[in-house]
Amino acid sequence: MRAIEAEAAPTRFARGWHCLGLSSRFTDGKPHTVKAFGQKLVVFASGDGKLNVLDAYCRHMGGDLSQGTIKGNEIACPFHDWRWGGDGKCKSIPYSRRVPLRARTAAWTTMEQDGLLFVWNDPEGNPPPADVTIPVIEGATRDDWTDWVWSETIVHTNCREVVDNVVDMAHFFYVHYSFPTYFKNIFEGHTATQIMKGSGRPDARPPARNGEPQMTGNTSIATYHGPSFMIDDLTYHYDTMDIKSVLINAHYPIDANSFVLHSGIIVQRSDALEGEAADVMARKLGDFILKGFDQDIQIWKNKTRIDNPLLCEEDGPVYQLRRWYEQFYVDVADVTPEMVERFEYELDTTRPVEAWRKEVEANLARRAAESQPA
Repeated sequence: MRAIEAEAAPTRFARGWHCLGLSSRFTDGKPHTVKAFGQKLVVFASGDGKLNVLDAYCRHMGGDLSQGTIKGNEIACPFHDWRWGGDGKCKSIPYSRRVPLRARTAAWTTMEQDGLLFVWNDPEGNPPPADVTIPVIEGATRDDWTDWVWSETIVHTNCREVVDNVVDMAHFFYVHYSFPTYFKNIFEGHTATQIMKGSGRPDARPPARNGEPQMTGNTSIATYHGPSFMIDDLTYHYDTMDIKSVLINAHYPIDANSFVLHSGIIVQRSDALEGEAADVMARKLGDFILKGFDQDIQIWKNKTRIDNPLLCEEDGPVYQLRRWYEQFYVDVADVTPEMVERFEYELDTTRPVEAWRKEVEANLARRAAESQPA
């Protein structure tokens, strides 16, 4: 009998860029509380428009800066009005002649890009290397694409569960009711890519009504850039058109056993999808994606952590993915070549497609029989 092996979830948090969500959320002139990386942070936009992230607790007497006030380019502590800059230095103390030399708090490296706010985490305290980047998403800043449709959810498990989906083709059929027909993974450096093509599931999706287009399948090229930010170039195929979109699947850890899961989508406008129609489609797809995440969450919150999954031939390269993922949880000096060297694996979909086609046909036949009058 094979026993499940599972070590405790790591208390160390992954090295890399983590997305805190839409940058516009933090630009309302107020400080914001964010619980991440096992601690409380404060996010605030200074008077010059820059978004800053500091440790939330004032180094003077422990006041909560996220309950303070933005004054110019500083965040003022509600306890004694000590003023802290985005660089972590105390800039002034109104009632004191001078600021103590060691008046400094923890400041986090931030980046604003494509309407999103990122924060860099590194347990070793090093700045982000130049080659560890988040690619620019051109559609996020162009008029011929919609605005972000964004959502966030707290999930009470370790964030390795969401990353495992990169290689897990079969769960798309059983959990998300899709029909993968092609599946390939590529891991290299700090990126992990999933290439998937799929067809429609007539037994799971209701037929189109009132002349609406019918979805026939999709093509997805989804890449994690670092441990927590995935960009998915996702095309939905309909019988009358293709809809191009970019899906974001991102998360940041709250602690070892919970994380904030973000999803965001933008849709490209076209002759077949102009103006408000594109915005409506983006919201519709956003709801569709959110239902998919909820399906995952129902699995995650009931499953157990497993370090030695028992795999069959048609499962993806789970162990290779986890070896790639491990690079973000060790010191840079301990990253091995096996964690970052190029690895490609195309899954043979012959057996899954055959079995799933029979299941779909059986479901349709049973539904047709049930609809017949007695």
